Amino acid sequence: MDRRFLSRIAALVGAVAMIATVLTGAAAGTASAAPSGWKPRGSWSCSGAPVPDGYVISGYDRNGCKGAGSWYQEPAKDGIWTCSGSPIVSGYVITNYNRSGCSGIGAWWHALATERQWTCSGSPIPPGKVTTNFNRDGCQGIGMWYQEPVRHGLWTCVGSPIPPGYRSTTYQWDGCGGAGAWWMVRA
Repeated sequence: MDRRFLSRIAALVGAVAMIATVLTGAAAGTASAAPSGWKPRGSWSCSGAPVPDGYVISGYDRNGCKGAGSWYQEPAKDGIWTCSGSPIVSGYVITNYNRSGCSGIGAWWHALATERQWTCSGSPIPPGKVTTNFNRDGCQGIGMWYQEPVRHGLWTCVGSPIPPGYRSTTYQWDGCGGAGAWWMVRA
């Protein structure tokens, strides 16, 4: 047979398979069945479908999935807006908020954790870091916490984790932007 004819048949079979995947919603489980290291760029899934490890939800369509709503899932990356309710992938933090983002349900700026940075209230605190300052107006009024690596002789905010090998000693009621602070020392 002609080589061009065979490639057209292969393309047609691939297109039919892709359409069937979209119509049946089978794409939500493809990340675990894919070859090691391979990840698709992203796909839409119906509300309630599991989000694969390492993925975030970055789009919402109220009318998708016959009115049940659909979510766009894609691999996490530094500097991406994610919808409220999206997983926060390990190694990432949330550094900004947009109330009207993600089709009106709210969106969070998903960024790689760095050594020192401001993060929105509710963002994870990576291991070995503590919060050392607070800004009530940050993140569009949600509040922001400054994260940095723990060290001896550091004032940390009330509620900050106490990493192994450290303890809190003295309390300062007006520290940490008015939230209260504890003096961190090596145990």
